[in-house]
Amino acid sequence: MKRNIFCTFLKCEAEGQDFQFYPGELGKHIYENISKEAWSKWQAKQTIIINEKKLSMMNATDCKLLEKEMINFFF
Repeated sequence: MKRNIFCTFLKCEAEGQDFQFYPGELGKHIYENISKEAWSKWQAKQTIIINEKKLSMMNATDCKLLEKEMINFFF
């Protein structure tokens, strides 16, 4: 089912995500305020960050760093 939200990243009405991609309260906030298009832009940026900084998603410190980058990107 398609749902529209006001995307705080794109600053306009846009199609919302189909489900919550990220866990917890932050994930809920992203689900409610970040569109599919904006999430897609983050995924591309995330890939660049992971590769440039040689991050491992098995490493808790690297995951926290990536989360901080995501918060800066969206908010």
